[in-house]
Amino acid sequence: MNHDHYDNAYIADILRTVKTIALLGASPNPDRPSNRVMGFLLSKGYTVFPVNPGQAGKQIQGQTVYRTLSDVPQPVDMVDVFRAAEYLDGVVDEALALETLPKVIWGQFSVRDDRAAAKAEAAGIKVVMDRCPAIEYPRLVA
Repeated sequence: MNHDHYDNAYIADILRTVKTIALLGASPNPDRPSNRVMGFLLSKGYTVFPVNPGQAGKQIQGQTVYRTLSDVPQPVDMVDVFRAAEYLDGVVDEALALETLPKVIWGQFSVRDDRAAAKAEAAGIKVVMDRCPAIEYPRLVA
């Protein structure tokens, strides 16, 4: 897939069909983008599992934080990545090791690794990079 441009229908379909999201790099700091995006996603009815090894066992926005993606207690539809682009390949590897694969891996702004995306897509996972669901949702779904 060409990750330089996404068809609006592709993004809208993802945002309409996803129900559960693992948010990697979740921060308890309300000034951090991951915290604000998590609040937005929760307000739109998504179930969000924050993932941050330094915050594991604590709460962010009323949700229990998990150490790793594999610690999330149920399969997720989407992995939303608030980590540096250099970590996206490892995130894809972690997602591919799950018993139930996510349907989508979404890299936030500046999170792009075309090789990692190709690996995920080869396994049947949709990929969005360098976008934010909290911006795309009001534009395409609301």
